[in-house]
Amino acid sequence: MTNAFLATESWQQAVAHTLPIFGHRNWIVIADSAYPMQARPGIRTIVADTDQAHAVQTVLTSIEESWHVRPNVLLDMELDYLDEAEAAGIENYRTWLAERLKSHPVSKLPHEQIIGKLDEAASLFGVLVVKSHMALPYTSVFIELDCGYWNPEAEARLRAKIANKT
Repeated sequence: MTNAFLATESWQQAVAHTLPIFGHRNWIVIADSAYPMQARPGIRTIVADTDQAHAVQTVLTSIEESWHVRPNVLLDMELDYLDEAEAAGIENYRTWLAERLKSHPVSKLPHEQIIGKLDEAASLFGVLVVKSHMALPYTSVFIELDCGYWNPEAEARLRAKIANKT
């Protein structure tokens, strides 16, 4: 995977083509317009000619319709501290995002910690960044994919069985 822009397919096609080859530990980021193109080779950046809400909706729906992965969402902690005076439209976005994400696990961390986790993951696993037209700070949605047919409880039971045998 390179970090070059895709010239021959739409962003929706890029998501549709990437999702089947992604699995647990891969990431998909729906980013605001100022999000930088990262230099690590495992991170591919594409531009979505759309607003953030549409891009988030499209990506999450694609993941939800997938049988093999499920989303663990990370949001910038800073998003909770912005107000309308500093970022007009932030309240509507936060309200919409909370409603859209209510059925998924969501963690909030400082932006730099999320970027660190993403960078670490990209050293071994692919990352797709979808840049939207969003012009509000700290609004990127970071999705760390997890296995869709295996859950943490099943993994814990398996690890306990292994520990009991050794």
